[in-house]
Amino acid sequence: MAYWLLKSEPFKFSWDEQCEKGIGRWEKRVRNYQARNNLNSMKVGDKGFFYHSNKGKEIVGILEITGEAYPDPDDESGKFVTVDVKPVKPLPNPVTLKQIKEHGALIEMEMVRQVRLSVSHVTAGEWDIICKMSGLNSSE
Repeated sequence: MAYWLLKSEPFKFSWDEQCEKGIGRWEKRVRNYQARNNLNSMKVGDKGFFYHSNKGKEIVGILEITGEAYPDPDDESGKFVTVDVKPVKPLPNPVTLKQIKEHGALIEMEMVRQVRLSVSHVTAGEWDIICKMSGLNSSE
């Protein structure tokens, strides 16, 4: 299993809207080649953090990848993809970007080093640390 972080501006598509929607296409239009490559690497059963970017700047929930990459129907160029996801659970205590940056073991996270990347890889160690920071056991 691999782990990911998917960003969305909460005023465009929030965690609550994802929960209301349930299983379906990831709503964030990805138009960056590295983020596209990350979407292409996702497998069914992988887990992802749902991150509120721009406003809030915090990880608020956990997603599961339910469908591997396929052409984004909103992309007329045919170069970009999307995946299907489902909400798994909210984090008991959202983990802020500030908390992540202050934690020495997380300073090398892809989302910290490449702040504008909307879909990034998360290592198993980073996943465990963030889950613990939120009040979850990483196996939950």
